[in-house]
Amino acid sequence: MYNELTEIDIKKMKEELKMRTLELRPKLSEDVKEARSLGDLSENAEYRSAKRAFGRNESRIRFLHKMINTAKIISADSLPDEVGLFDKITVEYEDTGDEEELMISTTTRLDLSKGIISRESPFGKAVLGHKIGERIYVKVSEDYDYYVLIKKIEKGHDDESIPLNGY
Repeated sequence: MYNELTEIDIKKMKEELKMRTLELRPKLSEDVKEARSLGDLSENAEYRSAKRAFGRNESRIRFLHKMINTAKIISADSLPDEVGLFDKITVEYEDTGDEEELMISTTTRLDLSKGIISRESPFGKAVLGHKIGERIYVKVSEDYDYYVLIKKIEKGHDDESIPLNGY
């Protein structure tokens, strides 16, 4: 199994990995040592909290290593008239007539609250490669599907402005 990521995704992950390994790991390790020195570990909330923070950081380091090592590098390029990665698109939902502006991104940088959705989501898979005016069928599950009409495509590019997902 691999993740399809852009060069910038990989760059951002390597930067985070470096920060977590060289800066955060030593600090969190020191926090654990200091909390341990406070006394009885069975009643030491600071120690448990420091251990938990250290463990979360180590887990994120392992996650980043795995993502980087198993990634398949993809290009964010697309044809000028087709929906591609990092393009902002305006769609109209056929059943309600509502319009929404969305951006398609890689899974490492989606943010639903900002309208940035994954290329691997049912919606992302359905609209990629389509053009303005096309009616697209989106199947979410056996029980839920809908149609959207692509109203507008604003070409974008992978400019590092979208941060990595938190952990």
